[in-house]
Amino acid sequence: MKFSILIANYNNGKFFKDCYDSIINQHYQNWEVIILDDHSTDNSIEKIKEIIGSDPRFKLFENDNNYGVGVTKAKLIELSTGDVCGYLDPDDIIKPNAIKSAVQVLEKKKDIVLTHSRLAKCDEKLNILSEFKAAMQIPNGQKNFFNFPIQIAPFVAFRKDVYMKTSKINPELKIAEDQDLYYKMYEMGKVHFINQTDYLYRAHDGGISQNNNKKKSYEYYARAIFEAMQRRNLKKINRRTIPEKYTDPQEIFDLLEYQNKIPFRIKKKFIIILQTIFG
Repeated sequence: MKFSILIANYNNGKFFKDCYDSIINQHYQNWEVIILDDHSTDNSIEKIKEIIGSDPRFKLFENDNNYGVGVTKAKLIELSTGDVCGYLDPDDIIKPNAIKSAVQVLEKKKDIVLTHSRLAKCDEKLNILSEFKAAMQIPNGQKNFFNFPIQIAPFVAFRKDVYMKTSKINPELKIAEDQDLYYKMYEMGKVHFINQTDYLYRAHDGGISQNNNKKKSYEYYARAIFEAMQRRNLKKINRRTIPEKYTDPQEIFDLLEYQNKIPFRIKKKFIIILQTIFG
């Protein structure tokens, strides 16, 4: 099973050496790396070319303009040739067993379409600051699942052939394109949680989530949820009517606020236990 590591780069070439080293040190070696630069304005291309050299496992492409993360990440999948795909940002790293663990699950369990593990937030020098403790197994086959609160987070691996049967990532999403992907894969099969920390997320001034994008992130996240509700033909959720058109992100999140409450969380845990026992 070939694994395609997908890297969308924009002005992060200065951090790429750590990312590169973490890939080279993977215990599972049947992989390729597809890098797509989104028209960087720094010396990213030169830096990346210098690091990857002539290694044929690394393929570097460039956008002819700055199109944003939705377009770039969707195109990365199209450029890949692997059976399984997983995104890795050029300023982050993965631990040595990340790919092997995902592949082992996907080879063994054919009904699993996506795996996820746990990330840790790090400082600029990749010293761990905190672990994302909310990552966990989710209930499968639930029309009201929208990763709210967030439980699926990198490191994520997904079957390419299944993805190609979906409507694919919405290229208009500048942020929350990952949530859009998770929803669409979730609608196609089962999701499996690997209980280990595989992804080290580097927090720095140049990171997309650090650039005062909180409000935009909130809006795109709500839009991805609303589009999933439409695909699933939902008219109501928790006895509340879903709007026919998306206008206000808060309106969408208010519909899902019950999923933060204790009764829903108890019910969800019970469903997960039953699904774990009976498959």
